[in-house]
Amino acid sequence: MPKSRIRKKADYTPPPASKQAANIKLTNRGWVAPVMLAMFLIGLAWIVVFYVTDGTLPLNALGNWNIVVGFGFIAAGFGVSTQWK
Repeated sequence: MPKSRIRKKADYTPPPASKQAANIKLTNRGWVAPVMLAMFLIGLAWIVVFYVTDGTLPLNALGNWNIVVGFGFIAAGFGVSTQWK
């Protein structure tokens, strides 16, 4: 019986080096942490002041909606935290 031919595998050739790596732009995001913490603290202070003053401060006209405003500041802080790298 005849022997089958042995196929020679091609040597590995790396891809051409004509493509350059894309430059990564690192933007300055130093503002994120202070703004995030400020939003957290403002929201917490808003809620604490509302409870301590029995609802007369920060805005008497909002009534119990002051709690929503406080949590809104805290949620905005979490939204800003997504920009942190």
